[in-house]
Amino acid sequence: MRTLTMTIGVGLVCAAAGVAFGQSIDELRKMYDAGKYQQVITAAASTDENPRVTYLSALSHQKLRHADEARRTYEQLAARPESDPWRDVGRSAVAILSSDPAGAVDAANQAVGKDDSLPEAHYQRGLALSARQDMAGAAEAFQKASDLDPGWAYPHYYAGIAYSKVKRADLTASHFQTFLKLAPDAPERPEVESILRTLGKH
Repeated sequence: MRTLTMTIGVGLVCAAAGVAFGQSIDELRKMYDAGKYQQVITAAASTDENPRVTYLSALSHQKLRHADEARRTYEQLAARPESDPWRDVGRSAVAILSSDPAGAVDAANQAVGKDDSLPEAHYQRGLALSARQDMAGAAEAFQKASDLDPGWAYPHYYAGIAYSKVKRADLTASHFQTFLKLAPDAPERPEVESILRTLGKH
């Protein structure tokens, strides 16, 4: 009876927090898009091991400035088998946290080489190239991630940022407009709307 009571109690706490067990990556991304990073982390902890969920949890820790927790979560990916592209995605993210952009790009390139159809591999490559200040390369990588997974909001956001750095106003506006449609409650919304107004696109 005590165990049942505790189980019900935990379930009520999770329900109150808007967290459900076994949520899909799309549901977790919607939480992330709305800035509900702690809810993503809590839900991810109760989800079967899935590298996509682990990666989103690590990104959520970074948004909350939990550097140690983010590193530990990325290291879970980096511990996967050598043939697994997620291993290199994790290694790339750890390298960025270690201020090693060259190592981050190298690992991300390996992830892309192992599975060119994995959106997160290209997304991570974009983050790594951004850390190395290669914004043209980053724009291309984020573009590829958004092409592979058009419904994922943040490749569009970072593509918009990268294209703005290389003076491609048309592509900046296009990606930012898509980002706002996909993530209307994103914390970055005021920033994006401001840039679009500057471009005369909002």
